[in-house]
Amino acid sequence: MKKILFLAIGLLVAGSVSAQRYYHSPRNNRSDNGDFYQPTVGFEVGVNISNSISSYNSNYSTGTLAGLNAGVTFNLPLIYPLSFAPEVLYSQKGYTAATQDGSFTQRTDFIDIPLLAKFKVGPAFNFYIGPQLSYLLSTTNTYNDGFTISSEQYYENNDGHKSFLDGVIGVSFDINRSVDVHGRYTIDLQQTDNYGNTYVPDYRNQVWQFGLGFKF
Repeated sequence: MKKILFLAIGLLVAGSVSAQRYYHSPRNNRSDNGDFYQPTVGFEVGVNISNSISSYNSNYSTGTLAGLNAGVTFNLPLIYPLSFAPEVLYSQKGYTAATQDGSFTQRTDFIDIPLLAKFKVGPAFNFYIGPQLSYLLSTTNTYNDGFTISSEQYYENNDGHKSFLDGVIGVSFDINRSVDVHGRYTIDLQQTDNYGNTYVPDYRNQVWQFGLGFKF
């Protein structure tokens, strides 16, 4: 986690310096960045590659699970190169695991609300970082012992919690004024199991997100 934060800070500083140099270059002036100050609304769709990790147990690992993410996006310019970029997304997360009795799959459905700082670090390149509020809609646990498949659905985690705080870091590339391609890494900043300790894993979702954004 510390390595991720250090990387984020390094990219943020480097990106801000690069953007300021580009903005103040003699070849560029305010009119060249006129589109930057135009607020936009859009939508995005993509894929999640997620699993579950533990901060206490480095030997704990799970298999990845693919899911969907989709929702609406906003871009509110503040001062070059900084914008406020909130989103509201439907996001599928989860993981797979092999047990002595067969395979286990947990799929969780969330409403995610990233509250991101967006830095324009080049003519078409952007860097994102910020917190994310996640609201759990449902959890489906599926067991497969090789003979039968059974599923159980829940609408809160095992501690009765439905809201979580995440951290987000990512980048995007503007294909043109209306379309971008992006990638992000998201991790729970709160454990999803309040009973986690040095002996019991404190489960946290981590998600790699990839997708396309469309701006109006």
